[in-house]
Amino acid sequence: MKIVVIGGTGLIGSKLVAQLRQQSHDAVAASPRSGVNAVTGDGLAPALDGADVVVDVANAPSWEPAAVLAFFERSSKNLVATEAAAAVKHHVALSIVGTDRSPDIAYFRAKLAQESIVKAGSVPYSIVRATQFLEFLGAIGEAGVSGDGIVVPSASFQPIASDDVADCLADIATGPPLNGTIDLAGPEKAPFNEFVARRLKAAGDKRTVVGDPKAHYYGATIDDTSLVPLGEARLGKTSLATWLARL
Repeated sequence: MKIVVIGGTGLIGSKLVAQLRQQSHDAVAASPRSGVNAVTGDGLAPALDGADVVVDVANAPSWEPAAVLAFFERSSKNLVATEAAAAVKHHVALSIVGTDRSPDIAYFRAKLAQESIVKAGSVPYSIVRATQFLEFLGAIGEAGVSGDGIVVPSASFQPIASDDVADCLADIATGPPLNGTIDLAGPEKAPFNEFVARRLKAAGDKRTVVGDPKAHYYGATIDDTSLVPLGEARLGKTSLATWLARL
């Protein structure tokens, strides 16, 4: 099976391509680095020629509201149009849990626009909404620096290891289209600040991490329903302790 991974050289994409190749699929890592630009359309048609499945895990280079929206709108429109012309049988998009519940977060608004374009296209699709990656806990903590400490939200959080995200995407990509959306989350749920504190402690960072219900997450106030699945969800297998032990 030929599976083209848009964003195939990034954190998730590189893991997904490697896994698909181990399963003997013809996995193509497509990105601007390989001459494929979904935003401009450059190189897209040749890359998708003969493809059975396209998995879009690309990340926007800028999170500025107008730029991130333009990125996902343009790339998604180019992808669904080129896929239709190439008779691609399945489009898989990686999105974010709660993207429809936090309209004040620009990145979430852009991902929701992406989802809408995919759903409106003619290619059968599957949308996988994942929670935040464990790999980003350090950067999330740095965004909350306040004086000598760190202040982050205290809302419920359920981050997932990138390996588990790649596992799920490989399973979805090699199966029939869902023509729907699934949520994917880590196996543990706890207050946001607890995850950040454990990550910093493991790195030898002695700064105090404080959970504040009014603290912002990328410009928005969040609550216990913002970033976690509210219904049925697939769960990853990697606990925070297991992930930290690999660092």
